[in-house]
Amino acid sequence: MRWLEIEAYHKLIPNVFLFNERKCFPDWHISKRKNDFHDLTFVVDGKADYFVNDIKVTVEAGDLLYIPAGSTRAAHTYKASPMHAYPFNFHWEAPYNDTQLPFGVVTKQLISKEILDYIREFKQVWMNQQPFYQLQARALFELILHRLLTSYYRMSEAPVDPRIQKVMRHVTEHYAETITLQDMASQLQLHPVYLGRLFKQHTGTSFKEYVNRIRINHAEMMLASGDFTVTETAERCGFYDISYFSHWFKTVKGYSPSAVKKLILP
Repeated sequence: MRWLEIEAYHKLIPNVFLFNERKCFPDWHISKRKNDFHDLTFVVDGKADYFVNDIKVTVEAGDLLYIPAGSTRAAHTYKASPMHAYPFNFHWEAPYNDTQLPFGVVTKQLISKEILDYIREFKQVWMNQQPFYQLQARALFELILHRLLTSYYRMSEAPVDPRIQKVMRHVTEHYAETITLQDMASQLQLHPVYLGRLFKQHTGTSFKEYVNRIRINHAEMMLASGDFTVTETAERCGFYDISYFSHWFKTVKGYSPSAVKKLILP
């Protein structure tokens, strides 16, 4: 999961409409149908067979089951070992419901004690339905998604090359200064073309884009404080061409630098 892929998840707002603690009877089953929602099920005991787009998968204790919106789904449990699970059925707020989580249909070793604790807390909130419970339930579900995505990211990513880590630290600490790929390559005694390829391999983005994103993130914080003009912010973040700064700001954030104050005002 690369930088740009990760950023896509920042726009997603989940709306859970069905949740329960599913302790299956031996004859439990789900009839085949196509769903317009996402099914994220945490299996804590027993076994079941699911048929996702007519492909059979078996889930057991400790498995995470993910069936994206638009999939067909059918299921039945094992009579000798009925499934015990916590299913969350949800939509992403429009227009993002077609966005899929990065998990396979069945993922192992993602369900931690911390996640199970959040699920049990979610259950209490969902069952009691106190005032504003929807807000609390959504916050808990987003925490669950955060833990899942963070763990998945760590499991799926190869270790970052120490040389790339050094480049990233340098950019974070010196973003306001002139930083070039050639200078970084010289420090590391590498050819600039090779370093550029290595950087993109490990981060999923070019060196220039990475530098500009770090600068823009700092620029947004400065503008939000209200203490700096757009021109002052651009210069303090390493941009000396206001048009170039505005172009990159809008590319990264989706709105112009001058819109920041309007967005943070109540």
